[in-house]
Amino acid sequence: MSYRNILLIDDDQDDTQFFVEAVQAVNKEAVCLTSENPVKALKELETNEQLPDIIFLDYNMPAVNGLEFLKRMGQIERLKNIEVIVLSTPPEEVMVPWLDRNNIRVKYISKPVHMEELQEILKELFY
Repeated sequence: MSYRNILLIDDDQDDTQFFVEAVQAVNKEAVCLTSENPVKALKELETNEQLPDIIFLDYNMPAVNGLEFLKRMGQIERLKNIEVIVLSTPPEEVMVPWLDRNNIRVKYISKPVHMEELQEILKELFY
């Protein structure tokens, strides 16, 4: 599936810039919006007319972590069908079982260190 409207929620500005650059390298037509604040992002999702095709969500954030964000998002009917991928620092072998134990059904990807690696991940997801 080709995603055109992408939302990244991540409080780390360097990671955000890295992600946006990777998206643009993979799909120049994609629109990648970002938010550093998960609470603000959720409020905007509730009210914005246009919703993203996919949300990439950092897990480790202040105020509201990824799990709490997903729980809140799941309580809002119009947001239930948006695909979410948790993109965070802990390794997959730690987070995937933890997400399963907490009944959270989302794809999890450990944040890659190299641009080429992130671009390959995005290519696999987008096409």
